[in-house]
Amino acid sequence: MRAGAVAAGTTLMMLLMSSPALALTRDDGDDPGPGLTVMETLGLYVAAPIVLFLVIAGLVMVLDKSKKQV
Repeated sequence: MRAGAVAAGTTLMMLLMSSPALALTRDDGDDPGPGLTVMETLGLYVAAPIVLFLVIAGLVMVLDKSKKQV
């Protein structure tokens, strides 16, 4: 219980002490490209993982060498 309280307190203090305004300053070599469209974002973060999961699951099912139980 004490360790959880210490961890929560430490995390809270770090969040309160950090300044989000520092994220607005550009670093040397920081050159962000153009933003993604909605379709590109959905394709990259939704469709691609689903397709990858289905491909892996399909390969596992096709290449499964265990005997089928009837």
